[in-house]
Amino acid sequence: MSRIITLRDSLREAMSEEMRRDENVFLMGEEVAQYNGAYKVSKGMLDEFGEKRVIDTPIAELGFAGIGVGAAMNGLRPIVEFMTWNFAVLAFDQIVNNAAKTLTQSGGQFTCPIVFRGPSGSAGQLAQQHSQTFESWMANTPGLKVISIVDPYDAKGLLKSAIRDEDPVCFMESEMLYGLKGEVPEEEYLVPIGKAAIRKEGSDVTIVSFNKMMEVCKIAVDELAKEGISAELIDLRTIRPLDYDTLINSLKKTNRMVVVDESWPFAGVSAEIAYAMQKHAFDYLDAPIVRLNAADTSLSYSSVYVEEYLPNPTKVIKAVKEVMYINA
Repeated sequence: MSRIITLRDSLREAMSEEMRRDENVFLMGEEVAQYNGAYKVSKGMLDEFGEKRVIDTPIAELGFAGIGVGAAMNGLRPIVEFMTWNFAVLAFDQIVNNAAKTLTQSGGQFTCPIVFRGPSGSAGQLAQQHSQTFESWMANTPGLKVISIVDPYDAKGLLKSAIRDEDPVCFMESEMLYGLKGEVPEEEYLVPIGKAAIRKEGSDVTIVSFNKMMEVCKIAVDELAKEGISAELIDLRTIRPLDYDTLINSLKKTNRMVVVDESWPFAGVSAEIAYAMQKHAFDYLDAPIVRLNAADTSLSYSSVYVEEYLPNPTKVIKAVKEVMYINA
């Protein structure tokens, strides 16, 4: 049996189910308890699990991330919520220098089963310091797993997998799409970490994306179909480990690829994918891979700049026609 629920509800269900299953799982972060979460993701969890397992923290990301890492090293399984990944910059020492390196620095004696979660990417007119995309930042660190989702089904299944994982996981959501609805089973399920999803099969071109850019790409795919262009749409879901096999197999079928990535173009997720595809599937390429990224600058406050800065369906369609040598 399935029902239609929102992204925020699927995340809440994942955390609540894992906290019922394992008493070592707990949630901590700014406003997660009394206020029910900044985005109401943890609504009602304080009432069910109490203040020892749903913990409001001070506005001190470095401090409470460090508490989480220490707790994970001692056998607990913390979920650390950042109000936005932009604020997690303050906690990078704990995430990058401690959590990611615990296993190797201890010679395998300690693991660090912790989930750092919250929204990544732009959320409208929030200006430069609150509009950054962190998937490639975190995926550049060995020892971290990075998940980036927008689909409610994936959100629940992958968050449950992340909480059970023995490695630290950075879990990226979308502030703008917590209300996005999708079909989620009532029965328990897990989604495996490291496996991309083919959202729509196609034969002419492969479009690759993740997080809220998937909603942009879906619109573009529908418009392209009206013009007789069959696009295969792949949702990465996991940024590290990246599912290279699914991408390569799709490219072998379509011979063309467009990568849509909300982050900056330099050394980002799209750059890694473009390199890997030309290395492992060069003979199948009928055109250079096209990357569509955010503008290579900080995002200004103006709504005009927001529209110009981000990928949108029109830009995706233009990129597809470029890789197919169609005059737009």
